[in-house]
Amino acid sequence: MPTPFLSSEEYDERAHALYNEGQYDEALAILREGLAIYPDAVELKVGVGYARLAREEYAWARHAFDEALVLDAEHEDALAGLGEVLLKFGQTDQGLRAFERTIELGFEDDVELMLQIGRTLFREGFVENALSFFERAVKHAPDSAEAAACVGYAQHRLENDAEAIGALRRALEHDPEFAEARVYLANLLYDAGDMDAALQDFEKTTPADHWDELGIWRLLELKRSAYKLPDDDPELRPWEARLVELNGEVDAVEELLAEVEQAVAESESAAVAQAHGQLETLGTLLSGLAHQQQAEAAASEVMASKGQHRIILRDGGTFEGTWEEIVLALRDARDAARSMEDFMAIEARRHYGATGTRIATHAPEAFIRGSADAGLLRIVR
Repeated sequence: MPTPFLSSEEYDERAHALYNEGQYDEALAILREGLAIYPDAVELKVGVGYARLAREEYAWARHAFDEALVLDAEHEDALAGLGEVLLKFGQTDQGLRAFERTIELGFEDDVELMLQIGRTLFREGFVENALSFFERAVKHAPDSAEAAACVGYAQHRLENDAEAIGALRRALEHDPEFAEARVYLANLLYDAGDMDAALQDFEKTTPADHWDELGIWRLLELKRSAYKLPDDDPELRPWEARLVELNGEVDAVEELLAEVEQAVAESESAAVAQAHGQLETLGTLLSGLAHQQQAEAAASEVMASKGQHRIILRDGGTFEGTWEEIVLALRDARDAARSMEDFMAIEARRHYGATGTRIATHAPEAFIRGSADAGLLRIVR
C-alpha cells in the first residue's frame, strides 16, 4: 500500500538509500510505489534504470532510461545510465555518444558524474575513454584524491607507469589516508625497482588495507631484507595473519555451487551419450555425422577427465588446459617474466583499481572464475 504524503523526491531519497546498501529489490519496490503516484517523475524512472542495471536486467534498465529521456532529453544521469546499458549490449558507438552528450550539455564540471562514467568505461575495457573522463574530474576538482587516483589506475592499465605513479602521489598529497591508492602506489614502485620508496609506502599501510596477497608478500620481503628480521619476528605476525585471512577456507556456498555445477556437467554428458546412441540407429546416411559427433564427445570427455577447460577472452582469444595452464598461458601472452602468483595479483589489482570489483588470486581456478564474473572472459568448459 502506498505510503501517504510522500513527495516524489522523498521516494527517490528512500530508494537511493536502499540502493547504496545494496538492497536493489527493496529500492525497486519503493520506486514502483512512487511511480504509481507520480508516473511522470523523471528521477524515479532513472532510479528504476539503475536498480535494474544493478540486477543485470539490462533490457528493463534500457527501457527505464529511455522513458526518462522521453520526459527529459537532457537528463545527465539518464544519459550516463543509458550509455552503460548500450555498452553492455555491444552498441559501442551509441554508448560513447550518450556519454559525450553529457559533456555537450555542460555537465563536465559534475565531478561525480565524470567519475561514474569513467569507471563504467574502465570496467568495460575502454580505458583511454575512461582516462579522458577521469582527467575532466581532476580539471574541475584538482584537490580530489579519488579523481587523481582514478587517473593513476587508468595510466597504469595503459602501461604509462611513470604517469600512474605521479597521479597516485598527487592523490596521496590530497589524502594521505587513502589506503587503496597507497597500496597501489607501493606495488608500482616495487615493480619499478624502487624498493626503498616501495617499503616507505608499504609501511604506511595496515594489514586490513590489503585485499590481495601480493602487497603483503612484498612488504614482508622488504622488511626482512631492510631490517634483518627473523621469520618469527613479532612485527611480522599481523601481516602473516592477514595472509591467512586472505587465503581462508573455501566458503560453504562456493562448495555447494561447485557440486551443483559438477552434477549439471555430468547430466549434460549423459544426455550427449544418449543422443549419440539414438543417432547410430538412423543408418548409414548419418553415419558420418554420428562418427564426427562421437569423436567430438570423446575429445570432450578426455579433456574433462584430465581437468581441461577452455576460456574465451573479450578479443576472441581462446585458451585451453588446466586452470593452472590457462593462467600460465595468459601470463606468457602478457608478461612472461613474472611468476604466476605475481601475474594474477597484478591483473586483479589493475581491474580493481577503478572498478571496485575484486578478483580472487589465491588459486588459478578462483582467478579464472573471478575474471569471468567480472566480465573479462567467458568459461566455455
